[in-house]
Amino acid sequence: MRYASLASGSKGNCHALTDGTQTLLVDTGISFLQIRTRLETLGWDLSHVKAVAFTHEHSDHIAALPVLLKRTNWSILATEDTLQAICRIQSVEVPAHRWIPLRPGHATRWEGWDILPFSTPHDAVDPVAYRIEGPTGTIAVVTDLGHPTALVVDHCQDVDILALEANHDIQMLREGSYPPTLKARILSRIGHLSNEATADLLSRVRSARLQAVILAHLSEQNNDPALARFTTEEALRGTGIPIHVATQRTPLEVAAQP
Repeated sequence: MRYASLASGSKGNCHALTDGTQTLLVDTGISFLQIRTRLETLGWDLSHVKAVAFTHEHSDHIAALPVLLKRTNWSILATEDTLQAICRIQSVEVPAHRWIPLRPGHATRWEGWDILPFSTPHDAVDPVAYRIEGPTGTIAVVTDLGHPTALVVDHCQDVDILALEANHDIQMLREGSYPPTLKARILSRIGHLSNEATADLLSRVRSARLQAVILAHLSEQNNDPALARFTTEEALRGTGIPIHVATQRTPLEVAAQP
């Protein structure tokens, strides 16, 4: 199983998972053109993409939906509340035959993979993260959450690859230029994970199985890749587990060894 971050940050998010024959996207917060271009940069075939699983309705996760509804036949995986919110925001309608309904806490079988959405604490109508199990590996994509709940920790256990939010450094955010209301939202328990919270989560899910960690959804104003890496490396000290940092503009690929 291979994972790729096509874009990660407040300006747009898109993750991709493939077993070499089929590809699933998690969120499409960048343009359809950029999705195609960045897949090609990695040597991934756009024709292998079969579906998109949405985490929630915020704009940096759904931007490409209107175009991909017109230009592709990809299936749309989402909870009912999230789908309704996305359609309302984007003024689109997803045909019933293209929607694969999801329920948090219930795995859905899709093309030989088990796709398990699980609830996250975020300021959206029905936000989820994903634990995805295929014949060649298990990957969790966990971003946009204000704190690491016990449920989140449980679903990050025993995976091969973990893409995990490390949104901000608390001091940088507090001293930065964001208005007080936005700072409060980000720091809240339904906001975004700090580097310190991410490190704490990693200290609880580190295992012999975990092959790679991808730090995702870093704020360009309130974080620094080197700082995020340093903070989280402390949590994995002595394990040899590599840490990669996903960025807004450059695609990143990580493969799990069977």
